[in-house]
Amino acid sequence: MAGFNGLGMHMGSISRLSDARTRSVSAENRTGGKGMGGMATEGTGKEAAGGLGVGWKISPSLYVGPGETVTLAEIEGPGALQHIWATVTHHWRFCILRIYWDGQSEPSVECPIGDFFACGWNRYAQVSSLPVCVNPGSAFNCYWEMPFRKGCKVTATNISDERITVFYQIDYALTEVGEDRAYFHARFGRVNPLPYGDVYTILDGVEGKGQYVGTYMAWGVNSCGWWGEGEVKFYMDGDAEFPTICGTGTEDYFCGSYNFDVGKQNGGYREFTTPYAGLPQVIRPDGLYDSQTRFGMYRWHIADPIRFERDLRVTVQALGWTKKGKYAPLRDDIASVAYWYQTLPHRPFPKLPDRDFLEVI
Repeated sequence: MAGFNGLGMHMGSISRLSDARTRSVSAENRTGGKGMGGMATEGTGKEAAGGLGVGWKISPSLYVGPGETVTLAEIEGPGALQHIWATVTHHWRFCILRIYWDGQSEPSVECPIGDFFACGWNRYAQVSSLPVCVNPGSAFNCYWEMPFRKGCKVTATNISDERITVFYQIDYALTEVGEDRAYFHARFGRVNPLPYGDVYTILDGVEGKGQYVGTYMAWGVNSCGWWGEGEVKFYMDGDAEFPTICGTGTEDYFCGSYNFDVGKQNGGYREFTTPYAGLPQVIRPDGLYDSQTRFGMYRWHIADPIRFERDLRVTVQALGWTKKGKYAPLRDDIASVAYWYQTLPHRPFPKLPDRDFLEVI
């Protein structure tokens, strides 16, 4: 992305001067105010700090009680979020991240935090991509550029029965935002199991102009054999029965080939993580409680955004093989996050499933 107005930079423009003002929100500076970091006298680190006093990591994190929503950041614009770092204790599917733009009552981002950061199975996997990095031991990072004009609000909701601890830092720039900048969106979905013969819908109901920029999927296989023959399809701008973009297979869409399989002698499925696509997680059966094979994979359309003028729908088939060499529709456990930019307002998202359905079992 070209570096101008103080927004997204690249190596060719990092030396360019800008009038943008850099700010950061964390538990040590809840407002992001200039010269207001490290002033806390109460917080989760107070006991550990002992008599060291103000400025010695008194408030490095926030507690979020069962059923509680906390505001991580509330920022007046114009500007753009540039980096989010977070680490969250306990069940990642039970911490819901929401982001609201320009006073909208409906969130433009609504996802369990693990899935948003491409770790949907509540287990660490190294992710080394351009917009999302997950690093040891549970460090979530994203670099999606998220412009806003009037302001933004970022919240975390704990839907578990236990108190959770959230460490976070949100880095942003206060700067003018050009008219051609759209708003970042991310939406979670899950079906378990997918009914026989149905296609899985990654995204639907998008109205407006924008570009689709990424897909994360947590795919749990409920049968033996290869599971990824299904085509990923993009229906845009009035497409009805047939899409404008039709891929050739699930592993092909995620920039792999031939089942992500390098042969049993080499370990079978091969994890990989690259700037634009990856299969960073393969959970293999262990003969006991990990009885199913589970996959986590991402595809970022940064170099090849899928642009739409009026509407967009994205689907994938769950398709394997029978022993007779015929396609077999599958009944798998599939969850996904769709990432895109569009104009506001957007249509309200479908209601998130309840906690019992969200849970990774």
